[in-house]
Amino acid sequence: METTCSRCHQPVDAESCYCPTCGLPQLVYSSDGNTSQAPQEKWPGAVVDASVVEWKPALRAAILTAIPAGLLSSEVSRAGLLGLFWMVAGAAWAVTLYVKSQRSAWITTGAGARIGLVTGLLAATLAFSVTGITLFVQRFVLHQAGAIDDQWRVFVDAVFHMSQQIQAQMGLQDQGQAVAQKNLMLSPEGHAGWVAFNMAGRQAFLVLFAVAGGAMGARLLARSRQSRV
Repeated sequence: METTCSRCHQPVDAESCYCPTCGLPQLVYSSDGNTSQAPQEKWPGAVVDASVVEWKPALRAAILTAIPAGLLSSEVSRAGLLGLFWMVAGAAWAVTLYVKSQRSAWITTGAGARIGLVTGLLAATLAFSVTGITLFVQRFVLHQAGAIDDQWRVFVDAVFHMSQQIQAQMGLQDQGQAVAQKNLMLSPEGHAGWVAFNMAGRQAFLVLFAVAGGAMGARLLARSRQSRV
């Protein structure tokens, strides 16, 4: 049997002491109109707002999981293609570590999402930095600038060729603008700008998945708690 939370109006199991969505403590109303708390065995300690995050232990948990998630999500890692998985798993694990450190049974999905956001930002910053430093070392320390530029030129030529085909199908023949765009992409500024924009966009996308991972981790902990009640 389910009731409705008075704050967020989301369904709450009749035997649950807290709303799994917003963390509001639930009260039991008897048939005579008197308000009473749930049975004593369901209230083992002081009431804690499950929607509030204690950021000192939360940051410790976020840093602990953000380091491996960021390294694995960087473009220089062979496992970088699984970056979305690492971000989701890292954020969910950060929520789990935080809940364990607080000796709490669960937190709300909103609190989990906030921990996931911090974890994602830390991991994305690390991944961005590692990728940037690696590219710098390859170009200026290992003197691989020629090979990097050759790969970039092949990529630009492929994009330019595809663009010409699309323009021809649409009846657009403005070759001057296409050539200017190609020259801009082949310039050092265009190359650096493209790489930086691509890296930043990828990390922003990973942060969104970290937020989802934190919310998912909190939700799973809440369901696990409800199954034990």
